[in-house]
Amino acid sequence: MSQQEFVLILFQVVVLVLAFSVHESAHAYVAMRLGDPTAYMLGRVTLNPMKHLDPLGSVLVPLISLVYGGWLIGWAKPCPVTTRNFRNYKRDDILVSLAGPASNLAMATIALLLLIVLKHAGGSVAISAAMLMANRVPGVDTGGIALFPVAMLLYFGVTINLLLFIFNLIPVPPLDGSHVLRQFLPYRVERMYNRIGMYGLIVIFLFGGRWIFGTFYYPLLNLFNGLLQSL
Repeated sequence: MSQQEFVLILFQVVVLVLAFSVHESAHAYVAMRLGDPTAYMLGRVTLNPMKHLDPLGSVLVPLISLVYGGWLIGWAKPCPVTTRNFRNYKRDDILVSLAGPASNLAMATIALLLLIVLKHAGGSVAISAAMLMANRVPGVDTGGIALFPVAMLLYFGVTINLLLFIFNLIPVPPLDGSHVLRQFLPYRVERMYNRIGMYGLIVIFLFGGRWIFGTFYYPLLNLFNGLLQSL
């Protein structure tokens, strides 16, 4: 592994850890505001990554995925929610479930806005190099580009947060999208649906990943790239 590849992996892990922390903290904060203090009492309304990270899913699995060139996959410790504390069970469970993906979309948007500011502050070359590097274009020379590390972190802030936004909305247990869908299912169907569990994720990774990301992730990323290039 070259030094450049190592630095890129390090950047992605840093952004992923921050994205996980914001995602889980958003779940905890919204649950607290809607009447469930469970996560708040456990110290989960914080951006401190040590409160949210799972050593296997937040560090080891993403590193293995990045080193071997696969999808950037991973997970944080699930945010504990006691749904009986909600004043409106169905509505509040949906809002708490959507808070995580919404926070990732917000972070991607903030990173995009900062990249636009950086672009107009003379960072166009750094941003172009960062986009090429993120797409694994070989032979990109970043020597002498002072703003490249900032541009690279911000651009990974776009790509990784958009990936988490789309991935977590997939309606397969235990992802956030499943918590929304199950609110609209008949009781018997919901029980069967909950049993799918991790098997559904395995099926997605083996057979449906390219279709899902090709249909949802890449068009959204292209929209963000287009805004970055045109604004």
